[in-house]
Amino acid sequence: MKNYTITVNGNVYDVVVEEGASTGAATVAAPKAAPKAAPKAAPKASAGAGSVKVEAGAAGKVFKIEANVGQAVKKGDAVVIIEAMKMEIPVVAPQDGTVASIDCAVGDAVEAGACLATLN
Repeated sequence: MKNYTITVNGNVYDVVVEEGASTGAATVAAPKAAPKAAPKAAPKASAGAGSVKVEAGAAGKVFKIEANVGQAVKKGDAVVIIEAMKMEIPVVAPQDGTVASIDCAVGDAVEAGACLATLN
């Protein structure tokens, strides 16, 4: 038997694989906490960056930018659309405000929690 540690979508699994088994059977232990990644440097903010962050709720690729700098938005309005697993996911304004900066471009790969735009 061989033991492997596999990480899938941030979940860490201990896997035991039995050699020579014709059924391809494997035993999988319950997931354990993933190791903490070192914090990444924050992206440089635009000169007109606002105080309210509009953050990605999931990892994906920026599909479309719905708002422009200077545009007034209401709470719940889509600011950016990200594509993940063939789904389009709107990233919405957390409150009413004016778009101060757009900190991503169409085609950018983004992580969950990444700041995509700011509002004033």
